[in-house]
Amino acid sequence: MLFVWWFVRHQRRLRLRARLMQEAMRNRDFTFRLPTDGLLPGERAMQETLNQLGETIRRQVSQNEVESWERLTRVLTHEMMNATAPITSISQSMLARTDVKGTPLEDGVRAIYDTSRHLSDFVSNYRKMSQLEQPVMADVVLRPMLDDVRKAYPELEWVIDVPADLTVRADSGMLRQVLINLTKNAVEAQAKRMVLAPQAETNYSLITDHYSLYIGNDGLPVPAENRQSLFVPFFTTKRRGSGIGLSLSRRMMVQQGGMLDLAEKQQDSCRAGFILTMPV
Repeated sequence: MLFVWWFVRHQRRLRLRARLMQEAMRNRDFTFRLPTDGLLPGERAMQETLNQLGETIRRQVSQNEVESWERLTRVLTHEMMNATAPITSISQSMLARTDVKGTPLEDGVRAIYDTSRHLSDFVSNYRKMSQLEQPVMADVVLRPMLDDVRKAYPELEWVIDVPADLTVRADSGMLRQVLINLTKNAVEAQAKRMVLAPQAETNYSLITDHYSLYIGNDGLPVPAENRQSLFVPFFTTKRRGSGIGLSLSRRMMVQQGGMLDLAEKQQDSCRAGFILTMPV
C-alpha cells in the first residue's frame, strides 16, 4: 500500500516537471533547470540531459540572433553609407563657398552637414557590428587579465575571487575588450564596487568544458522593462549612448564559443551583474 502511494505521488511530480518544462519552452525561457533530487537514477540522468538541452537550445538561439543582427547591419551599413556620403560631401563643399558664408543659407546647410555627420557616425557603429575579425583562440590565464583591467579603473573597489592559475580558451584582445565594456558600463551606472567570482548556479555548470564568471557591481540595477532588450544592437537608455557595447560584447563571446548573459541572481550585495562564460 505504501509503495502504491509513493508511486502515485512520484508520477504526479513527474507530470508537474513535464508541465513546467513545457511552459518554459512555450515562453522561450531556455534557462530552466529543474532539480534532480528525489528521482530514480534513470530519471535523474534524463532530467540532467533535459537541463543541459535547454541550455544548448538557448545558446543556439542566442547565436542565431547574433548572426541575424550581423546580416541586418551589413545591409543597413551599405544603404546608409550610400545615402549619407554624398550629402556630407556636398554640404561641406557648400559651407566653404563665399556666397553661402554669412547668409541665411549657412545655418540650414550647416544643419544638413551636422545631421549627415551624425548619421555617418551611426553607420560607423554598424560597421563595428558587422566587421569583426575571426578570433584567434589561445590559452589565456584569466587572473592577470582581470588585474590589468582593475588597474585601469583604480577609482573602483575590486573583489576578485578567481584562481591565479585558471586558464580559459579565448581571443585575448576580444576578451579584454568585453571586460572593459562591462566595467565601463558599471562606471556609467554609478558603480563604486566590482565583484568577480565563479558562477555555479547556471546551466553552464552542466557543461564541463566551460567556466562561468560572475561580474557584478553596486551601480544602478537594470530596469525590468529593459532586460529583454539589453543585448539588442543600438538599444540604449543613455542620452549619449550608442547601444553597441553589450550587443558587440555578446557577439564577441559567441564567436569565441562562449556567452554573455544578464545575471538573474546577484552576489555579494551587487545590484546588477552579468555572466561571462568561456571555454576552458
